[in-house]
Amino acid sequence: MRTLGFFGACLALFGLFFPTEADTLRPGEFFWEPELSPSGPLVIIISLPDQALSAYRNGIRIAYSSISSGTKGRRTPAGVFTILEKEVTHFSNKYHHAPMPYMQRLTWEGVALHGGDLPGYPASHGCIRLPREFARRLYSLTVRGTTVIVVDEKTTEPTFAARPGLLLAPEDVKARPLEGPFEWNPDRSPDGPVTILASGADRTVYVYRNGIPIGRAALQIDDPKRPLGSHAFTMLAGLTEATSVFAPGRPGHQWMAVKTEGKITLNDLGRRVRVAPEFAERVYDIVSPGTTIVVTDAPALHPSTSDSAVLLMEGERK
Repeated sequence: MRTLGFFGACLALFGLFFPTEADTLRPGEFFWEPELSPSGPLVIIISLPDQALSAYRNGIRIAYSSISSGTKGRRTPAGVFTILEKEVTHFSNKYHHAPMPYMQRLTWEGVALHGGDLPGYPASHGCIRLPREFARRLYSLTVRGTTVIVVDEKTTEPTFAARPGLLLAPEDVKARPLEGPFEWNPDRSPDGPVTILASGADRTVYVYRNGIPIGRAALQIDDPKRPLGSHAFTMLAGLTEATSVFAPGRPGHQWMAVKTEGKITLNDLGRRVRVAPEFAERVYDIVSPGTTIVVTDAPALHPSTSDSAVLLMEGERK
């Protein structure tokens, strides 16, 4: 383990100290500076090729760690997940009662974050092993519903945008209106973290709160034969000077964006997809810091062609 100290923390604020390459960490090492961003939504990004984890709070990286993911035969799935449950002391139900300290479940099929041995290469049955002390500290920061993004490419640095790539700007909505029926039943789940899934395959936007479906609407895609790629957006705390793309005339939000698959840019994505303005306004009323939007070419709640688990939610437990 290495810590930054006060001087290192100051440098990290300006992006001068935190490592950007996986080989800067030896197996079992990690950086931990949560005071760089004391509050705000937490997003965890894991790079399988780099065997590394980065944790961002309100858009600022506060931690970085080596990991050990699944072996070739039991590969850790890429995709966007939410933490489904947490348990300080947990033993595997599938693998000989193996200890999984500070377990944070990502799928009901057995993939989780937890403390364990890190030999310097993928060695697990599909879980993401963390240094034990790092697992303990990370556990103290997360909650059920925290977004975890697993990418099958070199470390992806997030970008920031005033529009989350799903809805048109106000002037575009007027020029190309989209109407149509939609479902909206927020009483099904009155509170909890909000996750929005836009599926290019389904041509549908799904809204979940605490893992329970509360709404859906048609997704219109220009040039639908071209892929959308895979993107994840997380709302940060605070407002922007721009008008919201969810509800014209109301304050805009800041979003942290991560492209997880494909070559489509955020600008291209924003020009090609949209939903009905009335539905968008209802979404605006329930989103809050930590809300996650996932855009994918795959069908909703099903593995993609690249064996990526697109989104696994609390409501899917069998």
